Amino acid sequence: MPSASLIKEFEKLIGKENVFTSEADRQSYAYDSAVLPPVTPGLVLRPTHAEHIGMLLRRCYDEGLPMTIRGAGTNLSGGTVPDSPRTVVIVTTALNRILEINEEDLYAVVEPGVVTAALAATAAGKNLFYPPDPGSQAVSTIGGNIAESSGGLRGLKYGVTKDYVMGLELYDTTGELVRTGSRTVKCVTGYNIAGLMSASEGTLGIITKAVLKLVPPPKASRAMTAMFSDMRKASEAVAGIIAAHVVPCTLEFLDHATINYVEDYTQIGLPRDAAAVLLIELDGHPAQVADDAAEVERVLQACGASGIVTAANVEEKKKIWEARRAALPALARNRPTIVLEDATVPRSKIPAMIEALEGIAKQFNVTMGTFGHAGDGNLHPCILCDRRDKAEFERVEQAVDAIFNAALELGGTLSGEHGIGTAKAKWLEKETSRGSIMFSRRLRKALDPKGLLNPTKLVGV
Repeated sequence: MPSASLIKEFEKLIGKENVFTSEADRQSYAYDSAVLPPVTPGLVLRPTHAEHIGMLLRRCYDEGLPMTIRGAGTNLSGGTVPDSPRTVVIVTTALNRILEINEEDLYAVVEPGVVTAALAATAAGKNLFYPPDPGSQAVSTIGGNIAESSGGLRGLKYGVTKDYVMGLELYDTTGELVRTGSRTVKCVTGYNIAGLMSASEGTLGIITKAVLKLVPPPKASRAMTAMFSDMRKASEAVAGIIAAHVVPCTLEFLDHATINYVEDYTQIGLPRDAAAVLLIELDGHPAQVADDAAEVERVLQACGASGIVTAANVEEKKKIWEARRAALPALARNRPTIVLEDATVPRSKIPAMIEALEGIAKQFNVTMGTFGHAGDGNLHPCILCDRRDKAEFERVEQAVDAIFNAALELGGTLSGEHGIGTAKAKWLEKETSRGSIMFSRRLRKALDPKGLLNPTKLVGV
C-alpha cells in the first residue's frame, strides 16, 4: 500500500470517500470476468473530475506505483486484474456524464464512465443510433469499450467500438492532457492517437472524454429464427448468406447444447431437438429489408433449414434476442467455472471451425457449448468445468490451446472482441511475430518509460 502521507494527499485531492484502503473494499477490485486468480490491489482511487486523473496518474508515476485503469470490470482477458499487491487501481465509473448529443453533426461527447446502454438509450431518445452493443452493455462503460474495442451482436454490419471513435481526451504518464481527433467527419491532424488507444487495454494512457459517431436509425427491421438438424448445415448457411451479398444487422449462432441450456434458463420456446439455431436480423430501408429477407430465406432453405420462423411483432423479436443474450448466463449457471473464449476466423471458414470445436470437445473430454457472432466469424466456445478439479482443468487448458491453434491455422485471430490482457498473451507471437511484439514494446516504453501502466497486459513491458 502507498505511504500514509500519499494516501492523505489523495484524500485531499479527490475526497476521503473516493480513496479505498480497507481490505474488503480493495478485494472488490481484485478481478475481472476472466477465469484468472484475483490480485488484491494496494489502493483504489475513484476520481470524480477529469482533471484529477492527470494529477493522480502523475503522482503515482513519480512514486513508481504500477496502475490499472478500470471501468466496470466486465472484460474477459485479465485486463483489469491488478498486476501486483502494489498496484493502484484508478476507477473511472464516477466520470459518467453524457456531455452532449449533437443532432446536427451526429456525434456524442461522453465521459469514460458512461454505461454503454445508457448512451444508446439517450441517443435513441433523440432519434439517433449508437450501434456498438457488447453483451455486457447494461453494465460496461465507454472507456472500457474503447480500451478493449468491444464488439457485439451488431458488429457484422455496423462494426465495433473503434469504428465510432472520432476523438478522445486522455492523460499520459506525465499528467499532460492529450487531445486527438475532432468533431468533424474527416480529420488527419497528426498521428491517429485515437486509433492507437482503441484496444490498447489501459497501457498507453487514461481516457477522460470521447467523441463518438452516431448514425440515423434504420427505418425497418425483420428478425427470424432458422432451425437446423445438422450443425454443419447451419454453419454453411452463415457462409452462404454472406456469399449472397446480404449483410444482416445480426447473424448469431447457438449450438445444440447452448439451445438447451438457454431453454432451461428462460423457457421461451427454443427447439430442444435442433442441432443448431441461427438468429438473424435485417435492417435498413423497408424495400431492402424485404428483398434481403427473401434472399436469406432462399439460402436457408437451400442449406437444409428444418424450419424458419419470422418474428411477427416487436415482442417476438425481443424474444429472439433474449435467447441470444441469455446464452452466457444460461451456460454459466451449470458448473462452478466457465471458460469463455472468442476465437475468430474468416467467415468462409466457419464450417471448418465448428467442426474443429466439436473434435476438440471430444478429444479432451470437456463439456462445451458454442454460441456467437457467426456472421463475422466470431465464435464463443464456452467450456463448462470446475477449476478446483485439477485433472479436469488441465484438460480444459489443453482444449483452449487447441481452440486457438485451430483458429490460427484457419487464418483467424486470437480475439475478435475480448482483447489479449494476460489470458492470451502467450499465444500472441504465434499470430503476429516477434518483431511485432518488440515494436509494440518499444512504443510502450516511449510513452511509459517506467512500465507502470497495466505492466503485464497485452505485450508486457
